[in-house]
Amino acid sequence: MIRRAISLLLIVGIGQQALAESSVDQAGEKLVNEFLSDVITMQGRFEQSLIDAEGELVEVSTGTLEIERPTRFRWTYSDPYEQWLVADGLNVWSYDVDLAQVTVKPQAKALSNTPALLLGGATDALEQFRFEGSAIEKDTTWVRMAPVDDNSGFNRVELGFDDGQLSRMVFFDNLEQTTLVALYDVVINEPIDAGSFQFAVPEDVDLVGVPLTIGDASH
Repeated sequence: MIRRAISLLLIVGIGQQALAESSVDQAGEKLVNEFLSDVITMQGRFEQSLIDAEGELVEVSTGTLEIERPTRFRWTYSDPYEQWLVADGLNVWSYDVDLAQVTVKPQAKALSNTPALLLGGATDALEQFRFEGSAIEKDTTWVRMAPVDDNSGFNRVELGFDDGQLSRMVFFDNLEQTTLVALYDVVINEPIDAGSFQFAVPEDVDLVGVPLTIGDASH
């Protein structure tokens, strides 16, 4: 009888744990869905840390971000080097100020199966990712997602939400490097100047790639 009682308690405990985990997973998935559907614009500051495969800190960089869904964003690094990443809806422009070089790629191809899809809020973003679970650490709900395409260049992304708002991101790439991004002074759904998402190639700068135009049949 005692053994049966203990077994019953174990079964009940496991069941309660499974229900709790399921509830956390559902809450995490809901946070991501709401982030993609309810956030139209987002702007703020970021601090980005790159960790190598041995766990050593390689670099810390800072800058600002501006997002206007569904297709436009600007990610500007200011320290320790200046670099701009601008998505205008057709192309992604990468401008390395120190190298005086601009690289342009078709946006749909450049962002396919990358975490930038989740930030940019493309309508098919969730079709390219699968949920792998959620966990609560202190006051942060972490949601783990992985690309459907195993050749995407990264293994998974973890999104951290505080009070329902995205506050941290962690990217794990196929080289066993980890990129941590912390967001600060985030402002949601306030107007952003359209000029932030326009890019003109500066004079005396090398351009690598051919940008798409509105009339390009391949878009």
